[in-house]
Amino acid sequence: MNNFVVSARKYRPTTFQTVIGQSHITSTLKNAINRDQLAHAYLFCGPRGVGKTTCARIFAKTINCLSPIESEACGVCESCLAFDEGRSFNIHELDAASNNSVDDIRSLTEQVRIPPQIGKYSVYIIDEVHMLSTSAFNAFLKTLEEPPMHAIFILATTEKHKILPTILSRCQIFDFNRIRVEDGVFYLKYIAREEGITVDDESLHLISQKADGGMRDALSMFDKAVSFCGTTLTLKEVAKTLNILDYDTYFDITNAILEGDYQKTLILFDEVLRGGFSGRLFISGLGNHFRDMLMCKTPQTIKLLEVTGTLMQKYSAQGEKCDVSSLFGAISLLTTIDGTLKTATNQRLNIELGLMKLCGLGKKKTNEDISIESLKLPELQSESANVKVTKRVAAAPKEKVAPKVESKSEDVIAVVEKVQDNNEVIGVKPEIKSKIEPKVTPKVQPIVIEKEPFEVAPAIKPFSQSISGHSIADILNINGTVEDGEAVLDAVVPGVDTDTQQKITTFRERFLKNLNVERPSLTMVFSEMSVVDNVVTINVPHTTMYEDIVRSKIEILTILKNSTGVKGSIDLVVNIKEEDPSKRAPIKVEDRLKFLTDKNPNITHLRKVLNLELD
Repeated sequence: MNNFVVSARKYRPTTFQTVIGQSHITSTLKNAINRDQLAHAYLFCGPRGVGKTTCARIFAKTINCLSPIESEACGVCESCLAFDEGRSFNIHELDAASNNSVDDIRSLTEQVRIPPQIGKYSVYIIDEVHMLSTSAFNAFLKTLEEPPMHAIFILATTEKHKILPTILSRCQIFDFNRIRVEDGVFYLKYIAREEGITVDDESLHLISQKADGGMRDALSMFDKAVSFCGTTLTLKEVAKTLNILDYDTYFDITNAILEGDYQKTLILFDEVLRGGFSGRLFISGLGNHFRDMLMCKTPQTIKLLEVTGTLMQKYSAQGEKCDVSSLFGAISLLTTIDGTLKTATNQRLNIELGLMKLCGLGKKKTNEDISIESLKLPELQSESANVKVTKRVAAAPKEKVAPKVESKSEDVIAVVEKVQDNNEVIGVKPEIKSKIEPKVTPKVQPIVIEKEPFEVAPAIKPFSQSISGHSIADILNINGTVEDGEAVLDAVVPGVDTDTQQKITTFRERFLKNLNVERPSLTMVFSEMSVVDNVVTINVPHTTMYEDIVRSKIEILTILKNSTGVKGSIDLVVNIKEEDPSKRAPIKVEDRLKFLTDKNPNITHLRKVLNLELD
């Protein structure tokens, strides 16, 4: 029985020409060999499985070849044969992961002084060089900077950022790229042909994409798929072997999403979960699927689609069913779901909710069905049958649209303005039925101050704002005029409700309750208010509260009228009466105790029973 050799070793490149996906590295090294411009130290860095150590070995073999052919090793001379058979003393490999101490570096520096037996150079390949300790790096600095003429160092690492800058400055640095999907498929197809294995491009593409740029990983997956499937590889079997969702699953789910069939979408997702795949893997793959569909939309971006053969046609055909905005929305939604799955308590529900949103994402809602008539302002609805809307036409030099006002009052006639394309203004002004008594806004009166001297605040100006800032009840009691397209509201002097004092007295508690919700800081002040006819008088202890009431006068009177049902105007008089210092609560503990005891003599008895002392 022949010993099996994995493909990663069996088909390891032996010449620069057979290295996959690193032409910028191999061309530079071949030119340096051809021109005899070899540096004494090189640093090969890049992801795993991209050919760093392979290129180092090919480079070491080529510079010691006795008869190179176009900067490639001949493979037949004694030096090349010794290298191929593993008995060459010119090439030394050191694993820095297990030989990372100062003593290991000292042994290396002593070995560097020995000249090569065959060829011109002694090449020292140090793999995973970032694993060396700081002391080992420091011990290596002098030798790396000024080695013997026959010594060449090739350092290889996957983590260049962990290497000391002093080491980096002494090396020629070569950055290796990830293996592209197309290059991986090409090399896997070559190996399959050499091994007599039948495989389609989709299967090889799936393997190469899963390898994420590492050729060694791709070859390991290829061997695993061959072990499972035999000499014939199919897409479904390869996907099952590698625990990958095949493309057909994503195409089927996407078709269900585009049809808006959320039931079918959820059933397909359930089949994915029953197959042993995680929800996070599914969401990530679905996001990539929509991304590939987006790449098919334009010739400029289709080259970013890393698929081959019939898959390209499938993506193009499905991508034609979606517009770009829908694809953007789908990708954004899937990315958001993917980011929240890690902390989600119910991942399945989170994903299912996202899939249902996707099912409705492609269905656009257009305004093409809306006619011009439907754009006209509708008649205002009111609970009362007494509401009417009348239209009057007047000329308007400019196109202005006044805000629409919704009715909340039973006695309201709507106020609406709209400018049409023919520059005619349709205006609706308030009209009140004669048998209905209108609700009026309070007349704004200056606040009376009894204390002197005091800097009197300026009187409140007539109530003038835009319509949108007021309720419909305020508008009914205000004359409206239009200046430069904005409604200017001037306060109207309303009548006096003869039952004002009785209504306020009857509904006093309701007013205080409503005031406590809107302005709780003023509840205590208004709890001691006095009412005579339609004049409400309150006393405030300081000017700060006085100014607050001045600013909020309209708001307070509105709450008062709404709470008590007063229909006429109300005057508010505010008196500033500072508190008597003698009546203020004392500051010292002894004075506080005396103050409380005077108010409640039982405190003295309570202290004796509980044996309480002043603290």
